[in-house]
Order: sequence, then structure tokens, then C-alpha cells
Amino acid sequence: MLTKVRYSTKEMLHWTRWETFGFLAFSTVVVLLYDTLGLTFLNVPWTPVALIGTAVAFILGFQNNAAYDRIWEARKIWGGVVNTSRTWGMKTKDMVTNEKASVPVSEAELNEHRRILVYRHIAWLTALRHAMRQNKKWETFGLHRTNREWAKVIHIPEKVFGIEDDLFHYLEADEWEYILSKNNKAAATLYLQSKHIRELKEQGLIWEFAFLELENVLEEMFTLQGKSERIKNFPYPRQYATLSYMFVWIFLILFPFGIVPEFAKIAESLSNDFSWGWCFTWLAVPFCTIVSWVFHTMQRIGTVGENPFEGSANDVPISSIARGIEIDLRQLLEEDSKIIPKQFPEENNVQM
Repeated sequence: MLTKVRYSTKEMLHWTRWETFGFLAFSTVVVLLYDTLGLTFLNVPWTPVALIGTAVAFILGFQNNAAYDRIWEARKIWGGVVNTSRTWGMKTKDMVTNEKASVPVSEAELNEHRRILVYRHIAWLTALRHAMRQNKKWETFGLHRTNREWAKVIHIPEKVFGIEDDLFHYLEADEWEYILSKNNKAAATLYLQSKHIRELKEQGLIWEFAFLELENVLEEMFTLQGKSERIKNFPYPRQYATLSYMFVWIFLILFPFGIVPEFAKIAESLSNDFSWGWCFTWLAVPFCTIVSWVFHTMQRIGTVGENPFEGSANDVPISSIARGIEIDLRQLLEEDSKIIPKQFPEENNVQM
């Protein structure tokens, strides 16, 4: 997530520089062929080009609206993860007690149960964010050269540290091996949570009503996890993505052949009054480049926003959200601040 007001012009131009050079070269070649070499048959009527441009504008608007909806829904889901996590920390701290216990245990043992429940929840957050960062075949962030350049400077935590190492800090050895053996590691973590609180209920360390309350919180976690997985595992419909890509490139290819003759007509009329009027045709080069840049950049923005968990500068900062929850919960356990991890640092004004 970008944390400053807006991208600078320099950043936007750097992000799209290769496409911009391509548009500049292509429009220059068309002007050379039409004006210098006299190949005036390279002329596409302007009306159909304008109609295609209108259709492309509509489909790009649809794509960008859909992408924004996916990002915003993902942000609401992880906002729910924050709230549910705090609820879990509060209830485990206050509901694991000797109040209903037939054989009371020491406060140290109660604190250990609370710690295990909280740490296992942090393991759930860790497993979930790693699952959301896994690459899918339809995700396109890494296909663009400039996107890969961004990824190298912002250091996505899940790409730097493996899930095995991250989970090791929060789980007992047998639980660590159990969770790593499962395909859905986040769900396996919640299964262990449910088993643990059931055992506490049987010991009387959690009374029946508290057990039901904690089970409801786990159910909400399953719901939020499922919603997050739905966005991750179901892409923006491929038929719309394909048509958007094809229509944009059809327009970008036809546009210079439609606009250069229009500039040539103006140049011809100006040459009767001004000696420099003949060169007006060459103004089609920057004009074509700018218009092509606008349409293609809008298409790229929509494509980047389709998958809000890839780790780009425009995605939901699930790594920072999970780490923020971990800090809150471990402070709730009154741990020494020296052993509580720090928030992931911002790099180039990007929060991961």
C-alpha cells in the first residue's frame, strides 16, 4: 500500500517507460511511412477508430471498477481479521480461569494456556498471509519488467522468509510438523485451536458458555479466511480480462493510422499560409504517444489491481496488518518489548 499522497510524475513515467518508448517509436514509423515516404494508402477512417476508442474506454472503466471493488473487499476482510483477532486475545485472557475448575491449576499454567492460544492465533495469521502471497497462474504482477523492479526494492516479507521458518516461532514442534503436513495450513491451525479449547472446557478451565463464545470467534475466523481465499482463488473473469487486453491493443495499433492523416490535412491547409506548416504532421507523434500512454496505463492499473494480495505497491498490506496484530496481542500478554518484533519497515513509501 502506498503511504504517500500520490505517485510522482517521475515514478509513473518510470513505471511505464518501456511502453512509452514503444508508442513513440511506432507513431514515428507511421508518420515516416505516411509523410516522408508518401505511403498515403496507410489511412484508416477516423470514425471507426473513434468508435473503437469509445468502446475501449467503457471496458477499461468496467475493469477498473471491478478491480477497485476487489481491493476494497479485501481491505474490509482484513479489517475484520484485525477486529476478530483483538476479540480472540481479549476473550482468551479473561475466559481461561480457575472459576469453574474442579481441580484448580496455578496462575503460571493458566498464563501458559493463554500464551499458546495467542501464539497459535499468530501462527494462523502467518499461515494465512503466506497463502495469500502464493503465485497463481492468472496473476500478472511479475510478468512486467517494471513490476519486477518494484518487487526487488520493496522486499515482500513472504518472499524473503519461508513459511516453515515463520511458523516455527509460534508453535510447539509436534504442532509445527502437523500444520506443515497440511495443504491448508491456516485451517489446520484453527482446528488445533478448537481442540485446545475443548480440552480446557473438559478440565473446567473454560466454562461452557465461554467455550461457545470462543468457538463463535473461531467460526468468524473461518468465515474471514474463506472470504480472503475466495478473492485469491477466483480471479477477475478471464473473458473480460482477455477482451480488455485485445481491444486496447487493437485500438493502440489502429490509432496512429487514423490520426496521422488528420494531422496531415491540417498541415496541408497550414502550408498555404505558413512556410513551416508542412511539419505539423509530425505533431501526431507526441499526440499519439500521449493518447496511447493514457489508454495502456489505465489498462495496466486495472490489471495490477485485479489481485489485491500479490504484494504490489497498490495491494492490501496484509504483512503489516498481521504484524500489527501480533504486536497488539503480545503486548496484551505483557511480554517484554525487547522480544516483541517490530513492524515491517516501509520501503520507498510502500507498506507491505
